[in-house]
Amino acid sequence: MVKQDRAARTRQSLIRAAAEVFAQEGFAPASLAAISRRAGVSNGALHFHFENKKMLARAVVDEAAESVRRIIEEAVNGGGSTLQVLVDTTHELMSSLAGDIVIQAGFELGGDLAWREEPRLRQRWQRWIEDMLQRADAEGGLAEGVSPADASLAIVAVTVGLEVLGGEDKQWLSTETVTGFWDLVLPRLASSHRPCRSVPSPRHGLAPLATPAAQATD
Repeated sequence: MVKQDRAARTRQSLIRAAAEVFAQEGFAPASLAAISRRAGVSNGALHFHFENKKMLARAVVDEAAESVRRIIEEAVNGGGSTLQVLVDTTHELMSSLAGDIVIQAGFELGGDLAWREEPRLRQRWQRWIEDMLQRADAEGGLAEGVSPADASLAIVAVTVGLEVLGGEDKQWLSTETVTGFWDLVLPRLASSHRPCRSVPSPRHGLAPLATPAAQATD
């Protein structure tokens, strides 16, 4: 059991170290020697867990994908309309990108031309947003005349843009930045009969903030 625990910790250290190196240098320039040094383990220990750099990168992406899945699941389980789940999830994802190097590297690897393997988190994120807006439209959550396809293009472009810019300046990933985006979009996007908050739902520890569309129904 002690050996298994130690092996699990070593593997996790390698994944985190790899994420840091991939985020800083990119997939192609990153070396296994640099990753093992950063993790504080020998090259032999690295190769015990990962046969090559590609397998290590896949482990980073897989762990990032699992973290994103948990973020989405938590937002869905929190209840609320489909559109509110989308708002809450974007907030939580941007916050996680600011504080979790593995999630950051997992997204960045998807846009790295030297990697370009599945799963690619930006594409998964796009498909999820498209699906959520289709659901929101079906339940009457979108304003009259709003196209789910057009809305998804805008939301994907902005959130992926924030993710990319946040790699250089975390302010792009702040709650204030994400709230400002939703303050701008929700009055046009959300049905006045099913208003949404532009900040995360109260379960995330922030007070509700009504959009103009919500205020109009008070």
